[in-house]
Amino acid sequence: MTQMPKTDSQIDFENAIKALEAQAANLGAHLTIDSAARQAYTREIATMADGLRRDAVSGKITWAQAAQQAQETRNLVMEAIRLRSTPVGRSFAQKLKPTGFSLNELIAKQAGKMYGKSVIFSRLTLTQKNKIYAAVVAAAGRSNVKVSAALARMAFSGRSLLILSLGISTYTIATSTDKVAAAKKEALVTGSSVAGGIAGGALAGLACGPGAPVCVTVGAFVGGALAAYSAGFL
Repeated sequence: MTQMPKTDSQIDFENAIKALEAQAANLGAHLTIDSAARQAYTREIATMADGLRRDAVSGKITWAQAAQQAQETRNLVMEAIRLRSTPVGRSFAQKLKPTGFSLNELIAKQAGKMYGKSVIFSRLTLTQKNKIYAAVVAAAGRSNVKVSAALARMAFSGRSLLILSLGISTYTIATSTDKVAAAKKEALVTGSSVAGGIAGGALAGLACGPGAPVCVTVGAFVGGALAAYSAGFL
């Protein structure tokens, strides 16, 4: 039986659905990856702080050494996790905190909280200093609660978007006359959209510089859309 040619309206509708599917997969993947990276960051710094606290309490290291190691390790973990994030997630993180705090900045912050803004750290007793060092270690093991909560909500949204994209793909394959070819095309378009989004965000980051989340986000969406369109066309 000869298949009727598609009308312009049908083609426009299918293109709109395909664009929705591709961008849902692109955005869902970004949110899921960045949320997982944040969870890993929260877990690693908490484990690090607990270990240093135990070592200081047992006398293996001094509280001053624990504070220094906590500051250095947290900054290293932060940079390592950012490398595991998407360009969009990394850009937002750099906008929020361009670099990690120095040990002196952390000591001054905790000393001011405990003994007032005018406190002179060098004049404090060893017990008072150790109390400040302990606070630095404890703070190094805590992530920003608001950021973590926001990313947890985004993770749910990301999974929902991936499910939406999968549902559209499943429907497209089920209603196609050539299901094998349709399945290959769906996999190619969706994969290209995600990969194009990552690449587009990375290129935008190079052009706009670090800490430019709006520019990088636009680059990710444009890159995903162009890659999905090119894959579908091919």
